[in-house]
Amino acid sequence: MVTSQLGAVFSKLQTLSTSDHASVVSLNLFVALLCACIVIGHLLEENRWMNESITALLIGLCTGIVILWISGGKSSHLLVFSEDLFFIYLLPPIIFNAGFQVKKKQFFRNFITIMLFGAIGTLISCAVISLGVIYFFKEMNIGSLGLGDFLAIGAIFAATDSVCTLQVLNQDETPLLYSLVFGEGVVNDATSVVLFKAIQSFDLSNINFRIALKFIGKFLYLFSASTMLGVFVGLVSAYIIKKLYFGRHSTDREFAVMMLMAYLSYILAELFYLSGILTVFFCGISMSHYTWHNVTESSRVTTKHTFATLSFVAETFIFLYVGMDALDIETWGYVNDRPGTSIAVSSLLIALVMAGRAAFVFPLSYLANLANKSATGNISFRQQFIIWWAGLMRGAVSMALAYKQFSRSGRTTLRGNAIMITSTITVVLFSTVVFGIMTKPLIRLFLPHQKYSTTSIYSEASSMYTTSFLGSGDNSFNDSVGVRRPGSIRELLAAPTHTIHRYWRKFDNAFMRPVFGGRGFVPFVPGSPIERSEHNLPKAAASGSGVNHL
Repeated sequence: MVTSQLGAVFSKLQTLSTSDHASVVSLNLFVALLCACIVIGHLLEENRWMNESITALLIGLCTGIVILWISGGKSSHLLVFSEDLFFIYLLPPIIFNAGFQVKKKQFFRNFITIMLFGAIGTLISCAVISLGVIYFFKEMNIGSLGLGDFLAIGAIFAATDSVCTLQVLNQDETPLLYSLVFGEGVVNDATSVVLFKAIQSFDLSNINFRIALKFIGKFLYLFSASTMLGVFVGLVSAYIIKKLYFGRHSTDREFAVMMLMAYLSYILAELFYLSGILTVFFCGISMSHYTWHNVTESSRVTTKHTFATLSFVAETFIFLYVGMDALDIETWGYVNDRPGTSIAVSSLLIALVMAGRAAFVFPLSYLANLANKSATGNISFRQQFIIWWAGLMRGAVSMALAYKQFSRSGRTTLRGNAIMITSTITVVLFSTVVFGIMTKPLIRLFLPHQKYSTTSIYSEASSMYTTSFLGSGDNSFNDSVGVRRPGSIRELLAAPTHTIHRYWRKFDNAFMRPVFGGRGFVPFVPGSPIERSEHNLPKAAASGSGVNHL
């Protein structure tokens, strides 16, 4: 009896030891592959066909093939995609850094167009994809999918892959395109996730007008509440750091508070069933406008590079992870008997993605051009085509939402659900590789002289005359220079952003910055070279003017 019990204990300990060793091997493999992705991506940086996302995806795919060959094609559980890992640990640093590093002047100058593309456009794309799958999937007989599944598919494939897209656009060469695609990508991801959560929270078996109104109200509530929560946490972090002067005692504490408060905004949003993506994005914008100016010079350098590094590693990890998980044998085993169905579903989804994006890019660009009274700021047809093409790539957000809808703990037991997951993997691989490879050549073909185009000239010239909403420009702002007060309602509607910027800056200088800090309202902290130079700037200017007079 005792011997058998001891044998069971030793067997359990051996199993645990084997499991721990497998985890260590897996961790070593991922770290080595991450290093390989960074090195190879650097070597291929100037290649016109490749970018770091495609490089990581292909390395992950090749690694998955090697692992399956070594294991005899029997098991791939080590490579199971975890949506919790993606949403809780990998996505927050990417989205926060996007908000923290955003060029606010460009972003908010094109804010109306970005919201048209990111919010309204995502709803249009979701509707087109959902209607398409409802019509065609019934003819394909792929499994028992309900209305909620069809609507969820629309939200899943309406989510663009902004990470891969931005790697093929240059902010200096194509400032307008970069601003529009970047802003749309972040708002699109947030809208897709909010829409997906709203779909999951409603019983759509008996849909009627009342349920539709509740659905719209739920969507608007999630969108607005998530935004306000992100701004609130950013303001709280700015107030705490401004009042307690962490940098006077410890730069580590100052940076730790910023990093933890940023992650807290995301966790709070998930706790209250809001959109963590939207919350952490606007938290990043608030922190870059207020909190970052309240810290010492060393903390500024540390935060800027640390957030950028975390985002870069998370992006590379995601594409490597997706590439390796694309060869999940268990999931593909459910569709081996009818591969033609899986190919047909994947082809249909790619066609619907292209149609859904075209359904809003060109019409909404036309509306944006009508609203823009300046011809130099219009979106040309060639730019519209690049915006349409660059947003066709689907990535980790689509995969994570697909696993959340059609699997339980990374496993799928129904044939219809397995077809949807394998089709999602196929669409992600095809769109990232094919559309991603063709984006750079298309930009060079359609916009060969974009660096010297009127758009860039307009962007640089208009920055002399307009101030940015939440901008990081000089604090001194003169109402009489650059922006003329509108004399009629028609003039106000013709240039609404100028008026909004001007009134926001007056409100920001009068009420927000004195309380929460920011450029021009930073307390003097001994030991910081930047703060000391800014503190002594008036004296230096006075002495300099005295010398000139002499």
